[in-house]
Amino acid sequence: MRRPSTPVPSPVPRGAVRHALVLLALLLGALSLTACGGDTSTSGRAEAPKVITVTFSGDSVTPNGERVDVSTGQDVRLEVTADKPGEIHVHSNPEQQLEYAKGTSTVTIKGIDAPGQVDVESHALDKLIVQLEVR
Repeated sequence: MRRPSTPVPSPVPRGAVRHALVLLALLLGALSLTACGGDTSTSGRAEAPKVITVTFSGDSVTPNGERVDVSTGQDVRLEVTADKPGEIHVHSNPEQQLEYAKGTSTVTIKGIDAPGQVDVESHALDKLIVQLEVR
């Protein structure tokens, strides 16, 4: 004679299992979105400005024609010491003209969006200060 089967009680209620599976699926979904998002420590964050010290003295300027690597979009901060006021001309697109005062001042070349070479010069002295290698 066969005995009627009696269901074996589950140690975990059925609703709790379903709830745990839903939470697990949500957690895995969130983790996969985070993994595909990329490294936010470098992407989407502007680079710190490149700092170049420029000194005007009489008819000379330093640096004098040096090449400086910068990233596209990166600002360039020129810390200028000058014996008289003047203007720096940046051959970017659009072109930028930066006036500086006698003494110590700071001027900023706004980030250049296109890769290539950009001349930064003093027209008054007819001298190349730096060539920005934008990459």
